[in-house]
Amino acid sequence: LLLIAALLLLGACAADVGDPAAAVERYLQAKVTGDASTVQALLCLSMEADLNREASSFSSVTDARIEDMTCQRVGSTDTVQCTGQIVATYGTEATTFPLTTYQVVQEDGEWKWCGEAG
Repeated sequence: LLLIAALLLLGACAADVGDPAAAVERYLQAKVTGDASTVQALLCLSMEADLNREASSFSSVTDARIEDMTCQRVGSTDTVQCTGQIVATYGTEATTFPLTTYQVVQEDGEWKWCGEAG
C-alpha cells in the first residue's frame, strides 16, 4: 500500500511538470513576488535577456498580488489563456493588470513562459 501511495504521489507531481498552465501560474506568481530564481527557471531561452526586467516588474509597488487566477492551455497549442488580475498599489492607488494569453515553449522537457501571445 505504501508503494502504491508513493507511485500515485509521483505521478501527480509529474503531471504538474507537464502542464503548461501550471508553469504559467508559477511564473506569474514568481514575477509578482519578485522571486528571481523561479522567474529564471521558468523563462524561455529567447527571453533570458529580459530576466531582470521580468523579475523586478513589481519591485516599486506595495501589496502586489494575483487575484482569481485561472489558467488553461488553449487546445493543443503553445498558448495558455489566463483569467484574473494582478493588483498592485502605487503610492495610494491600486492598479489592476488583467491576465491575458501567454506563449509557452517546451525546453529540456519542461514548459517555459515565453511572453504574451500576439
